Amino acid sequence: MTVAHPRKQRRPLHTRPPRSRPLRSRPAARLLPALVLVVLALTGPLLAPHPVDQPVTFPYAGADGTAALGGDLLGRDVLSRLLSGGASLIATALGIAVLVTGAATAIGILAVLRPRLGRWVERTADLAILVPAVLGIMLVALAWPAGGRLAVGAAATVLGIPYAVRVVAAAAAPIAATGYLETAAAGGERLWYLTVREVLPNLRATLLALFGLRFVEGVYVVSVAAFLQLGPQPPEADWALMIRENAPGITLNPWAVGAPCLAVGLLAISVNLAAEALAPARPTPETPL
Repeated sequence: MTVAHPRKQRRPLHTRPPRSRPLRSRPAARLLPALVLVVLALTGPLLAPHPVDQPVTFPYAGADGTAALGGDLLGRDVLSRLLSGGASLIATALGIAVLVTGAATAIGILAVLRPRLGRWVERTADLAILVPAVLGIMLVALAWPAGGRLAVGAAATVLGIPYAVRVVAAAAAPIAATGYLETAAAGGERLWYLTVREVLPNLRATLLALFGLRFVEGVYVVSVAAFLQLGPQPPEADWALMIRENAPGITLNPWAVGAPCLAVGLLAISVNLAAEALAPARPTPETPL
């Protein structure tokens, strides 16, 4: 009499690991690079080893003990000018981002809560978006020669609001159509209450993303304007101005151009990471295996 042994279950050759939710990195890790760059830009003039307008070596000299990143076109210390050239750029980009985001938030929510006004806002924004940003900035800067960086910032702010209004209005429209908001409006709540208590808290992720994009755009717009000789003028220490001034000698001392380019790029990336870290986490549905 033979006894049947229980059949062993075969294990699959390839097993799929359990799918897990994407983990959000700690907010502090994403906020830290932006904070370090901002603090370094603000305290940079105090850390500069040499005066920004004093030649310390010959033009486009390589890195040595006197100048850690070499010299620029006039023999000035690249490191000192790098440490001293970020504060004004960050301040201008921050002002552009704050003003554009604030104005677009107010106008976009008002356009959604007041549909009659919203139609006019939408048409005006569509017409304003057609104006090329660089062309508008050039016209304002040339018409206001003494404006300098202020003229560039003002033009970038005005030209950036229409697009941002469309973004805010598109995000606020589904919120305005919800039942709780219609109930609050039917109950006689004022416009400021609907805006501040009902709509605005639900736009946090959108507004943070918009702020990050406007900041990055402000950095790039101011940098491009400086490269086109609009805004800051020599001998001012400025990252964008350093790129334009030292471009002819990039083969002699690459740090004279590479260092400010790297600073602008790191600033843009770090601010985007910080805005993403501050945004609320969106729930991701579990996918069954």
